[in-house]
Amino acid sequence: MGLEEYANFANKNATCYLATAEGDQPRVRAIAMWYADETGFYFQSQSVKALYKQIQENNKVEVCFCTPDFSKVMRVSGKVKIIEDMEVRKKCIEERPFLKSMGITDPGDALLAVFHLYTGEAYFWTMADSMKEADIPREKF
Repeated sequence: MGLEEYANFANKNATCYLATAEGDQPRVRAIAMWYADETGFYFQSQSVKALYKQIQENNKVEVCFCTPDFSKVMRVSGKVKIIEDMEVRKKCIEERPFLKSMGITDPGDALLAVFHLYTGEAYFWTMADSMKEADIPREKF
């Protein structure tokens, strides 16, 4: 299995739950992933949100993706980096038209926060795995 299978699952189930930490307090929220590919998982938020401040202070995150019926879950943990590349930020604005309704029209807008989960591990889980989670193979990326 390769990262492609995990990326495909994430793209089909883009609404996910992203966990960060604020000091010693975990913080989790539902978020719509932008996209995933062979390089990892891409997200967008706004720089005024607590999420952005939390990943600036601690870039370790965990994300949970699941099918609508919860029959299959994918957990991804690792490190994120903030994307400053203007071409990537421009693409984000083009592909996420709702950003324009927030007034974000320029890739250099400081309000736009784009980040990439670029390294870590991913694995799938089903009810059949309930009692053997530690034995499930992980895909490093």
